[in-house]
Amino acid sequence: MLSPKARLIGLLVIFGLLVTSGLPARAADYPARPITLYIPFPAGGSADLTGRALAHAAARYLGQPVICENKAGGGGTVGPSLLVVRPPDGYTIGISPGSATNAWVMGKLNFSLLEDLTPITRYSAFVFGLVVRSDAPWKTIQELVTYARANPQKVTYGTGGVTTITYMAVEELSLMTGGRLVHMPFKGGADLNTALLGGHIDAISDSTSWGPLVDAGKFRLLVVYGTQRMPRYPEVPTLKESGYDLTFSSALQVVGPRGIPVPIVARLHDAFKKAMDDPEFLTVLKKYDMALTYLGPDDTAKALRSESEQVKKIVQRLGLDKQ
Repeated sequence: MLSPKARLIGLLVIFGLLVTSGLPARAADYPARPITLYIPFPAGGSADLTGRALAHAAARYLGQPVICENKAGGGGTVGPSLLVVRPPDGYTIGISPGSATNAWVMGKLNFSLLEDLTPITRYSAFVFGLVVRSDAPWKTIQELVTYARANPQKVTYGTGGVTTITYMAVEELSLMTGGRLVHMPFKGGADLNTALLGGHIDAISDSTSWGPLVDAGKFRLLVVYGTQRMPRYPEVPTLKESGYDLTFSSALQVVGPRGIPVPIVARLHDAFKKAMDDPEFLTVLKKYDMALTYLGPDDTAKALRSESEQVKKIVQRLGLDKQ
């Protein structure tokens, strides 16, 4: 007759087998059904369109469809937050933007970006800029700053929310110059473009979903936030070239729930890495002037830690940690 201790050990072993039998622990068994990819912004923006192109290309290497679902809200943080409660089986993954890193640093997430998600790969980064309508009185960023300084709280600008680097960029510029603008948050690029076209706001600080409207002559791009000018708009200066010692960027990475088995992470990583060479994906990236920025799982985790420290300094400087 087994002792109580032996019976307990036996039950624990059986329970463990039942739990692990539900997870496809070997890459050869995965994927056996379609995979869902959460996109944390509304349809129609640069993150949505580039994410869908990448997912479509990755599906060919995975042998299963990758179904994209838009989970917008919270400046790009709703999508990653929904991943936390999903099973770590590799069948629900998502895109985590830099705004999720910002929100985590600001204490606005109820989970740890670094501890509760599994990095799979980094694939690109947003290009940011400030645009106004083509009939706006400001031809340069200096003119807008001068007007905002003389007319505090008169100029309104939209972003994807207070956790976005595009919000922090304008607020830091305002702090530096004394030109105070009024912030209005939106869900994403498509809504921002509609609001600016309709005259509901005066400017947009966002990624390049505004590009087609700049090309169409409806928007005017005043400045870009990166270290270099955009090849598409070589006449538009950077913030630094405009006299403001500021640069801002925000990366995009594919992540999943915490605890995805290593072989499945490797399978996903390999498929998405191959997808980054897909001509369709590269065409969409070029359309929005987004660079290919590859990092593997370990390097993505390291980059997120490093970037969170950089964002922490900006958050403290702007007093966003007290909000």
